Amino acid sequence: MPFGEIKEVIYPTLICDENFVILVDCGFMGSLPLLEKALSKHGLTLLDLTGLVLTHHDHDHMGTAAEIKRVNQRVKIYASKEETPYISASTKPLRLQQAEDFQKTLPLEKQAFGKAFCEMLKRVEPVEVDEFLYDGQYLDWYGGCKVIATPGHTPGHISLLVENEAIIITGDAFVLDNGVPVIANPQFTLDIEKATKSMCKLLSMNVKTYYCYHGGIYLRSHDFNAID
Repeated sequence: MPFGEIKEVIYPTLICDENFVILVDCGFMGSLPLLEKALSKHGLTLLDLTGLVLTHHDHDHMGTAAEIKRVNQRVKIYASKEETPYISASTKPLRLQQAEDFQKTLPLEKQAFGKAFCEMLKRVEPVEVDEFLYDGQYLDWYGGCKVIATPGHTPGHISLLVENEAIIITGDAFVLDNGVPVIANPQFTLDIEKATKSMCKLLSMNVKTYYCYHGGIYLRSHDFNAID
């Protein structure tokens, strides 16, 4: 997906079984046609979605959420309680506040880009969250999914463990840079210490496969120990 001359590949994830079709994060504003095309490859449409999990309130993760809800009013929107005020815009999104604060310190040659980025964030359409997700909560999706609190990138960021497949869907708890797990945009991470702890927590868990929203699939090959 592009922003100006910047283009980025993202990896939303589907969790599907006989009863549920859950999309985890949904892309930038304007990416709905791409999402529909991707769903069609699996014989699905937006109307088949039963749930949309928003790992956090960043524009590239929730940009099409309101559009999806308009198309499919039955889809249930899930997020953590901490992220919900920013997703619904009942409170000014932290990412917008951060961008506006950065704008005050940008050099002259970057002012236009910074202003355009702030305006783009202001256009992100809010959506109401239907159900909160909590750390440690078990969900019936695909034989059992566990919610994992992974704060740092944003205060209420969450990841998901798909237990039957031993897969963690990371959101922005970490991303891949040339195939290596790293903190997602450390210069924009709201609490780098918490983000580092969250990344380490996920990487110490008893799984070998991670679905990263930025970077794709990470297969860990070395030995590891599970954590409680």
